[in-house]
Amino acid sequence: MTATCVSWLSPPRVFALLLALACVGCASPAVEEPAKAAAGTKPAPGAVKEPAAPPGSPPPRVATRSPGEQELEKGIKSYEDGEYKVASKRVQGALDLGLEAKRDQARAHKYLAFIVCVSGREKSCRDQFQKALDADPKFELEPAEAGHPIWGPALRSVKAERAKTKPK
Repeated sequence: MTATCVSWLSPPRVFALLLALACVGCASPAVEEPAKAAAGTKPAPGAVKEPAAPPGSPPPRVATRSPGEQELEKGIKSYEDGEYKVASKRVQGALDLGLEAKRDQARAHKYLAFIVCVSGREKSCRDQFQKALDADPKFELEPAEAGHPIWGPALRSVKAERAKTKPK
């Protein structure tokens, strides 16, 4: 070996290198696999423990979305991905499956209105906005949506028309 290599491998440097490598192993916390963590290990001091359900009680209910709600979310995702034909089928499918919440019904009709509005079918667009307002009379577009040059004016005209025909 040359003198340069020997001086680099001097005992103080080797010791410092070994010490640094040992510290790296200590610096990051150990990560336990979830299955091992749940298999009877004690919680850390001060950790909050969930209360156990009484024996014989049914398991806690996890909030699940209905098939209609799931289909609506898929339809909205398809719409956002620019897949309007797929989105239209899924959103209509959500309505056919049944959406319990009036807000979800109005939302479904809003997306159907958007799809038909951009395809130039003004009457269908207005009809979908009518259905959205029938489901939720307080239905409003988001501010960014309301400024759209096609469906913003379409919804405003539907609302104006409804206001004229509303009994006083």
